[in-house]
Amino acid sequence: MKRFAASLAACALLATAGAASAGQLIDVAVIDRSTGQRIQVYQQDGRLYVPGAPGNRYAVSITNKTSGRVLTVLSVDGINAVTGDTASTDQAGYVLGPYQSFEINGWRKSLNEVAAFYFTQLPDSYAARTNRPDNVGVIGVTVFRESVPPRAAITRAPRARADGAAREADSRTADAAAPSALPAEPQALRRQEKIGTGHGERERSDVAYTDFRRATSHPAETITVYYDTRANLVARGVIPGPTPVVEPNPFPGGRFVPDPRT
Repeated sequence: MKRFAASLAACALLATAGAASAGQLIDVAVIDRSTGQRIQVYQQDGRLYVPGAPGNRYAVSITNKTSGRVLTVLSVDGINAVTGDTASTDQAGYVLGPYQSFEINGWRKSLNEVAAFYFTQLPDSYAARTNRPDNVGVIGVTVFRESVPPRAAITRAPRARADGAAREADSRTADAAAPSALPAEPQALRRQEKIGTGHGERERSDVAYTDFRRATSHPAETITVYYDTRANLVARGVIPGPTPVVEPNPFPGGRFVPDPRT
């Protein structure tokens, strides 16, 4: 079965991206491309959450922690980021080489282009615009190990096609800005409209087809990250709210002026 092989040229560029969720087989991070920073992760009831800023482009960074190839199937808002189909675990995905990192910046449009991911209001999300808004606000990555032939059978095997991708250029991180602090949220406790992921401008992102045979029909691991606006996550108690400011009271009580303490 044909799968996409991520460009190996990205490995050195993305190795320091950081992990939002550390699994046994892969690490996953959500990167705000407007700041170049890994978005901070919050936990509630065993779930992982990241705050998204509407209008900001983002990427999903995946790192293979194993010594073998793995297939990763990426779902954004319940939609396969490679095929555009309603996501299921038996679909196409990205094949990562041993210890390789790859940053997925958008919806795959061809072997050379993606349409950028960006946080946006629900009606503008790709899911809503394709009449599939029910699962907006979640990113999922499933992982499959590769079925490896017996050792004797692979001693003379040809090199995987993914190795050739190391010569392919990748400009996905060129627009990353220096890290900066997140702005204060003056309306942190006011609930806002839920956000989703938009279908943005076309960007260069080179991949190639490669063969991959899954070791099992079910994923070896699944990592799920939910996202929403910072204000909504504060309102839901996922992100701690601002410390209330206690204003002085001109009439706190009392009948007569007491003596001061000595």
